[in-house]
Amino acid sequence: MAGKVHRLAAPGTAPRRVVASPECVQHEGDPPPCDAPHRTPRASRQTFPATALAAHAIPGAEETDVPGRVHTRLLHYAGAPVRVTVTFAEDQITVDLPDEIPDPAGLAVPIRRWLDLDSDTARIADALATDPLIRPLVEHRPGIRLIGYPDEFEAIIATVVGQQVSLAAARTFMGRLVIAYGTSAAGLRALPAPRELAAIPDTELQTAVGLTRARTRTLRTVAQRWADGFTLAHLTTDEARGALLELPGIGPWTADYLTVRALQHPDTFVPGDLVARRALGSVTTDQARSIAERWAPWRSYALMHLWADAAYTPPGKKRTRA
Repeated sequence: MAGKVHRLAAPGTAPRRVVASPECVQHEGDPPPCDAPHRTPRASRQTFPATALAAHAIPGAEETDVPGRVHTRLLHYAGAPVRVTVTFAEDQITVDLPDEIPDPAGLAVPIRRWLDLDSDTARIADALATDPLIRPLVEHRPGIRLIGYPDEFEAIIATVVGQQVSLAAARTFMGRLVIAYGTSAAGLRALPAPRELAAIPDTELQTAVGLTRARTRTLRTVAQRWADGFTLAHLTTDEARGALLELPGIGPWTADYLTVRALQHPDTFVPGDLVARRALGSVTTDQARSIAERWAPWRSYALMHLWADAAYTPPGKKRTRA
């Protein structure tokens, strides 16, 4: 169901708040503009965003309270980092902002994109639920969204750092990076900018973060490319994937993964992803690709269901395997 982001004025209170509601837009003091019925969100639907964000949260840069369904991080706005706190309630998403932000509505677009609030999740769930293989996962999390990254460069370096390692190891490496080279703001740390990261010598960066020599070279190459002004933002999906594959150290898994997580393309699968292949019964890459064809045009959302159950759910609480 498409989410709407709007500003909720709160005179005399801090912080200010942007609210994402499934159906209606309301400003304080106005009558509700609509009372359209909508599906009652399940607890798993609203817990998923917090568990997914927690699985990738960078120590020192992000904080997640999974039971409270709260995630806090910095977003860049008007040239400066801004501390935002997202709360996933049963029927809305609220984003608390510092009181000094002059116009919270300016953050609406990046927040909507990051959290995939404009997608019609009911339509997507109905389409995927027709396939018996993935139906149990869809029924458990019918409103799952394709959560991405609020910053393209962050998505790129987090993915490079996370190549061929566990989520826990990737978070450790990213935490070392942000502690060593990030900047402090509002009690958290912001990742270094592309130009700052590109200027760090390979040996120093490798020692500080603990990456392999090859991964360190890839990280600095990517940083330099983005420092030079490159972006995926205005490329088609095929163009973006091709541009990524031209970078040294970027292979099919990384390009496919970034198509899902950075570009948030709705119909991309990552057949080489080990977690997804295990969730499908330890199938081969070709078998995973073939199986995923039945989920078009929502293969990215099917993949998110597999990840949610296999990688974002605590041991002993997994719903089922696809």
